[in-house]
Amino acid sequence: MSEIIAGRNPVREALRAGRPINKVVMAKGTGTGPLSEIIMLARERNIPVQMVDRAHLDKLNPGAPHQGVVAYAAAKEYVEVEDILETARARGEDPFIVMLDEINDPHNLGAILRTVDAAGAHGVIIPQRRSVALTSTVAKASAGAVEYVPVARVTNLDQTIRQLKNQGIWVVGADMEGPQIHWKAKLTGPLLLVIGGEGKGIGRLIKERCDMLVRLPMAGRVGSLNASVAAALLVYEVVRQRG
Repeated sequence: MSEIIAGRNPVREALRAGRPINKVVMAKGTGTGPLSEIIMLARERNIPVQMVDRAHLDKLNPGAPHQGVVAYAAAKEYVEVEDILETARARGEDPFIVMLDEINDPHNLGAILRTVDAAGAHGVIIPQRRSVALTSTVAKASAGAVEYVPVARVTNLDQTIRQLKNQGIWVVGADMEGPQIHWKAKLTGPLLLVIGGEGKGIGRLIKERCDMLVRLPMAGRVGSLNASVAAALLVYEVVRQRG
């Protein structure tokens, strides 16, 4: 679980101070008066605001007064996509970024962060919605890698892909029905590697944005690999090709 910040003043001050927040949860019917400022502050920082029944908030923070609002604090501050590109420039390397499309298992995200760190990739991009955020469970599963891997959290993956393509970055998606085996594909140069969520893969629109789709060879009866395992195989194929 993420750390929960409960109460109007604590949540408001956390937002004012720029503390990394995954989302704000409010009781229905309380988004006026003192809580309207919290909504405004959250929207200014593109932080999702979710409206729920008050009973749900009671369960989130049992025994503690929440005054109709709680916030989930992130395990680490997010960066901008440009910060990831700057990391590559500072190293004098072609950008190598991993984008995750709706990864919902915190252990998978943590394992992917660990792989990205070990392989020397420059950062990870995750969507703001329908995806696990940087929670304490993710941090633990990453074995400390969350402290070293820049993670950007964006509102629109499609728009982000288009911006990166305009900067000369080649976009490669992992797809079970991709026309090329991953080790036969050219995975050198500036690269964005897109990994889909557990069981569903990359979304249709994102798939269409990819310059190339690659697959992992599957000889067994199970149709796909765990997302973090697939990411590790693909990331290290990029490392191998880069020499």
